[in-house]
Amino acid sequence: MKKWTTALFFLAATCIGGSGRRAEGQLRWSYPPKKAPIRVRLVAVAISLPRSSFFKSAEVFVAETEVGRDEWSLIKLVFTFLPYEPRLSESGFDYSVVHEVSAWRDQNCDQTIAQLTARSQPDRHEPLIYSRNVPREDLDRKRSPLPCYETNADEYIKSSFEPITPPPKPPEAVLKVPNPS
Repeated sequence: MKKWTTALFFLAATCIGGSGRRAEGQLRWSYPPKKAPIRVRLVAVAISLPRSSFFKSAEVFVAETEVGRDEWSLIKLVFTFLPYEPRLSESGFDYSVVHEVSAWRDQNCDQTIAQLTARSQPDRHEPLIYSRNVPREDLDRKRSPLPCYETNADEYIKSSFEPITPPPKPPEAVLKVPNPS
């Protein structure tokens, strides 16, 4: 009985008088992922899976995210939703609508436009479905991979209507051709 009491006393002293630090393992991934609020404009839908009755469904967009004042960069946005939640394309599939979502970066799903539009049959590509009012860009020429961000319906913050400003007029020519009179 004396050994059990000593062992129990030693265990209690170790637990109470320990360093108080958490043990940190060598995790090779960070879970849960770090989320950050981003502002996006939907440019086109690449993949829109049918709504499931029981499981999560997904939409994959080519979007632009705001990287600075009036500066936008193309990304791939994966939006997942449950059967009772609205699709992102239903909440304003217009380029003038800016969506604010909390998203996380997933480097494992970066893809080019060609990879996004490729389908299972050889040499078959589905065209992108562009949103309203998008300044038409030929995205098929983009060869660099788009950084992938993932979000879901729970991480949707809000949307706002922010019409795009027309591009500035090109400056007039400084040199003029003289009139031969």
